[in-house]
Amino acid sequence: MDPSEPTEDSKTLSKKAAKKEAAKAEKLKRQQEAAAAKAAADLSLADDPLGANYGDIPITDLQSNSITGRRWTAVGSLEEGFKDRTVLIRGRAQTIRAVSKNMAFVVVRDGRNTVQCVVTASEGVVSQQMVKYVTGINRESFVDVEGVVSVPENPIKGASQQVEVQVRKIYCVNRSLPQLPFNIEDAARSETDFEKAEQDGEQLVRVNQDTRLNNRVLDMRTPTNNAIFRVSSQVKSIFSQFLLSEGFVWIDSPKLIAGSSEGGSAVFKLDYKGQPACLAQSPQLHKQMAICGDFGRVFEIGPVFRAEDSFTHRHLCEFTGLDVEMEIKEHYSEVMDIVDRFFVTLFDTLNEKCKKELDAIRRQYPFEPLKYLPKTLKLTFEEGVQMLKESGVDVDSLGDLSTETERKLGQLVLEKYGTEFYILHRYPLAVRPFYTMPCFDNQAYSNSFDVFIRGEEIISGAQRVHEPELLTTRARACGIDIKTISTYIDSFRYGAPPHGGFGVGLERVVMLFCALNNIRKTSLFPRDPLRLAP
Repeated sequence: MDPSEPTEDSKTLSKKAAKKEAAKAEKLKRQQEAAAAKAAADLSLADDPLGANYGDIPITDLQSNSITGRRWTAVGSLEEGFKDRTVLIRGRAQTIRAVSKNMAFVVVRDGRNTVQCVVTASEGVVSQQMVKYVTGINRESFVDVEGVVSVPENPIKGASQQVEVQVRKIYCVNRSLPQLPFNIEDAARSETDFEKAEQDGEQLVRVNQDTRLNNRVLDMRTPTNNAIFRVSSQVKSIFSQFLLSEGFVWIDSPKLIAGSSEGGSAVFKLDYKGQPACLAQSPQLHKQMAICGDFGRVFEIGPVFRAEDSFTHRHLCEFTGLDVEMEIKEHYSEVMDIVDRFFVTLFDTLNEKCKKELDAIRRQYPFEPLKYLPKTLKLTFEEGVQMLKESGVDVDSLGDLSTETERKLGQLVLEKYGTEFYILHRYPLAVRPFYTMPCFDNQAYSNSFDVFIRGEEIISGAQRVHEPELLTTRARACGIDIKTISTYIDSFRYGAPPHGGFGVGLERVVMLFCALNNIRKTSLFPRDPLRLAP
């Protein structure tokens, strides 16, 4: 072979280099065109006697250099009562549509609310240059709009507010990029939209989950996601208010600990100033220590870390834990009673206070309201196993339930008792953590429980072992190095009351209450085995 001839590898490299150069040239061309367009627009603005009524606000005017006293109106408050009033609003330019050189429409979005703004050329009021300027604003840019509210004769389909703003002034506060990773409208479509489009022979863009999560800031702007995380906020609020009203104390436990808090190997290990440490799998040990510190009843809202290689629809490596611990006077059913009252309160309150948010979620992800009883159903593990066996399911009476058997049991419970929310208790001791109290009448079982929504587990709870020697025996049996939890065990050597508690994952509660198909939809910035950004 002639060494002067190009090899296949060099040809490939040459093609790649040519493509790279072509891409750079195309990018430069677009930049030059954009610069030329901006220069032309600036010149046009300078020639316009009404040019002061529109334009990009300089950054120097946005550095908190003055307080003008201007009054701003929230888009969501705009209604017929504002007719003929001049208002000043700020929001995102969600959509921009040019009708002619004399008219353009801008839908301004403020959070979840939208209003249609009309820019109409009129001598001495609005210039053609202003209309042209508006059509050059990139979607999702922030704008300030001043105008007069009017009430159209026909309903407005493309906005939440049934009034229009006749624009008199419009300024761009901050420009978005011309090209977005995806359009908000595409990300907000439901399966019904796709089915209808297919029937009509149309092709709609589908935004997949990875694209959404890689660009989470945009994804959060859809009405559905905005609603999901407002529901999530309400859950945390109701949780804390309910427990405070029940005499609980809000605590914060450390997330850097010396050893495993749950047993097993699913921990994130790290170096802590030369000492081995890990991220807490649970606030379990410290909330029990708080009970030993005579707080009586405690709860916490905080991050929980699990280094499991779980790629399922309901597992994350980091989630928000809602944790409870309390003294027990006579029976661990006292803890289950708190679970019962809290969740019934939670469901009632969400259905009452979050109607707008739940409707927004249903529009994209239709679901039936959760079925639950005023007094939560409690079944023993043995009763649940018996129901499964009677339906033909082969299940181990002293083993844990698989995801499939949990779903099957949920279906059986719904058919027999009419509820999708229930408590299953007296689990086999072998499948529970080391700190779980064995049953007094049968050491094969424990004073523990799980709670289910729509056939999926959301809570693990139990009475804890408060006797240090039994606790040490149980820890060793579960393969835990006693030295790493010595301070925890020692806290029970100074006198400890009988106590119990539970932990629930916030994201899983919201996912199942809204019947969503993936927990990543309810985690603001999900962390799973493959995702550490954004």
